[in-house]
Amino acid sequence: MNTISSGNTIALRLKLNKNVNISKISDLITKMQGIVRGIDTIEINNQTSLRDITFSATNEEHTDSIIQAIEQLPHIKIEHVTDRTFLIHLGGKIEVKSKIPINNRDQLSMAYTPGVARICTAIAEAPEKVYKLTMKRNMVAIVTDGSAVLGLGNIGPKAALPVMEGKAMLLKDFANVDAFPICLDTQNVDEIIQTIKNIAPGFGGINLEDISSPRCFEIENRLKAELDIPVFHDDQHGTAIVMAAGFINALRLTKKKPENLKVVFSGVGAAGIACTKILHELGVVNIIGCDRKGAITKERTDLTDVKLEYAKITNPYNESGPLSEIIKNADVFIGLSAPGLLTVADLKNMNKDPIVFAMANPTPEIMPEEANPYVAIMATGRSDYPNQINNVLAFPGIFRGALDVQASDINESMKLAAAYAIANCIDEAALSKDYIVPSVFDSNVAKAVAKAVSIAAKESGVARKK
Repeated sequence: MNTISSGNTIALRLKLNKNVNISKISDLITKMQGIVRGIDTIEINNQTSLRDITFSATNEEHTDSIIQAIEQLPHIKIEHVTDRTFLIHLGGKIEVKSKIPINNRDQLSMAYTPGVARICTAIAEAPEKVYKLTMKRNMVAIVTDGSAVLGLGNIGPKAALPVMEGKAMLLKDFANVDAFPICLDTQNVDEIIQTIKNIAPGFGGINLEDISSPRCFEIENRLKAELDIPVFHDDQHGTAIVMAAGFINALRLTKKKPENLKVVFSGVGAAGIACTKILHELGVVNIIGCDRKGAITKERTDLTDVKLEYAKITNPYNESGPLSEIIKNADVFIGLSAPGLLTVADLKNMNKDPIVFAMANPTPEIMPEEANPYVAIMATGRSDYPNQINNVLAFPGIFRGALDVQASDINESMKLAAAYAIANCIDEAALSKDYIVPSVFDSNVAKAVAKAVSIAAKESGVARKK
């Protein structure tokens, strides 16, 4: 199912004969299943009028068909076409600004030479002062190799840069964390690790982003062992934390107990494995992961090393078969795979009041319209349906909390604390089938997550600032 998105919004500047009614154009757009966002009058004279009309479509093909139809209308000329999404990206979305003015010689002498030499000496003599006297205390590197960008795949570091810029914006806007994109022109594991280690002195944390599986596991694990600052792969752990928050509230609503559940996963990549591990932390025992060939079992001879490790911690009753068999008598479905893999027949084979998190993007494993009559709780990764599992609920507050206490790691205790903090942002009286995770624009979420993560860091012994 294609959905209208503000990410495909076009502004047309039209020159119209004075006898042409602008409503003719808006009616055409609506008839072609676009959405008119606004109509503005720029100029009117005796012969013509200049109008701007803004509309949204499902994708570029839909947009082009609407524009072509408008071009066929008599007495109308398209003067200019503006893609508003491209417009906000012109010149990039972030910049670096000074925090102090340099307006005279005294200020220059303190901020730079000769005064800055005193600061350098102080840090050389007591390296821990780098957190107090430099940007390191509030700066995160967002590092990618461009190998797994959104749903676009291996598109490379240059094409990945707009996503990394967006991530930096979210860190700043939601949690006042400064961040800078680092797009690496290598997909060699050792080179990536060495590069990050080389730049680490200038940063208080590392956010790994859009690095393909299974390389992402080795990169994160080695960096966590070799660096003294937090390393966090958001594609894994951000997804897991927000999913866990929704899961906690779904259980509160349905009165189900984690130890009694059968949870079935479709997709056991980076995010699927992280989600599995955090559900174990929440007390779920019976988790079965499925890939294209069915259930992950210890007996399968076609498993990668990562899936072999997954098999060791899942499927305690050694169930085998395709997803349609494994889903029988399940309480929860977690999808991180591909569109259309779950059917209404599958839902009918699940236990009473099933919980479905269909998080494949942009099209989930089953659409909410199909699933809602048969499920107790439905969540997706999309913003146009209730219960969006969106990483932005997690990573800004997590880095804020970790930086505030100068944490050396983001450990399992901190991740679990973040999940509970997100879940608890919704008062129990307000919980409903369509409201198990807070809005991404709830300003209380990042603050609550930061506080919980800071406390967990102190309690688990990774906080250097007491």
